[in-house]
Amino acid sequence: MTPDWKPLEDELALWRAQGLTLPLWWRDDDATVQTPQLETLTALSERVGLPVHLAVIPRDANASLAGFVARHESLIPVVHGWAHQNHAPAGEKKSEFRAHRPLQDIIADAQAGLSRLTDLFHDRLRPMFVPPWNRIGDEAVPQLPALGFRVLSTATPRKATFAAPGLEQINTHLDPIDWRGTRGLVAPDILIAKMAALLQDRRTGQADNTEPFGILTHHLVHDPDIWTFTEALLTKLLEGPTHPWVAPDSPERSSPI
Repeated sequence: MTPDWKPLEDELALWRAQGLTLPLWWRDDDATVQTPQLETLTALSERVGLPVHLAVIPRDANASLAGFVARHESLIPVVHGWAHQNHAPAGEKKSEFRAHRPLQDIIADAQAGLSRLTDLFHDRLRPMFVPPWNRIGDEAVPQLPALGFRVLSTATPRKATFAAPGLEQINTHLDPIDWRGTRGLVAPDILIAKMAALLQDRRTGQADNTEPFGILTHHLVHDPDIWTFTEALLTKLLEGPTHPWVAPDSPERSSPI
């Protein structure tokens, strides 16, 4: 079945008519090693011309991943927690960095994640912290800038530009995977309608259009339908009016590429 892209095309036409531009970025989670799926992700990124922020699990990342990233400029490594280990008690939503253990242990894991990936990726690593399951305790957030992080990335439209002084909030907004159901692709018409609605909110001032709009993927669990839809969506968006965004490589505030 061919998706009906008209709702998104109509919304993008309104953006063009009003002279608006959408800052666009891409995050893909849970990388640890070079895999065929990672190679597919990289080829897609290079084909559409949009860099992908690779959220790497520090504890399990290895030299094969570092070598692969070094050979592909389209891959931008960022810190994905420490071990992607759930510390929440039974019955609560999964999390690694919420207040289910001492704050000093949480901060130590965030610091270890940054240190390990700096050793692996050197100046290719961007100072972005991506907590597993997109959850982090309020008490941990203000500690991140002192560790060296400059961006915090979770999910849904941000409520403020900065999560803490010196820590910009840059979230993801559309995930094509049906995590609570089939774990395959969400019905394309639902995704297209959601994308159009999110853009309408930005166009009409109900959401912050200075926040880069984030597409979130998980290359290790993609089936062919997810790959196909992701490429079609990115291609549609990159036809305009958009400009790609990448995380900063220094303490300076983030900027488009």
